[in-house]
Amino acid sequence: MAGFVIKYNRRTGDRIVTEFPGSLGHREALKLRLKLERERESREWEIVSLNSDSLATVEKTHSRYFTGHLIGA
Repeated sequence: MAGFVIKYNRRTGDRIVTEFPGSLGHREALKLRLKLERERESREWEIVSLNSDSLATVEKTHSRYFTGHLIGA
């Protein structure tokens, strides 16, 4: 199942989304999330990893992460 890592700024609503397609994508997403949490520069940034069939589904099921601006990964 595909995995997604979302870095979400709680103050501004900005986000960075990284997608890991394929059957092992969820594992790669989890690895990245753990790495980013160790390196987190500010508690304003929430870091989550999600598993889903598509980004469109994640946008529906976790819509609060998609209210601000998408910024470059």
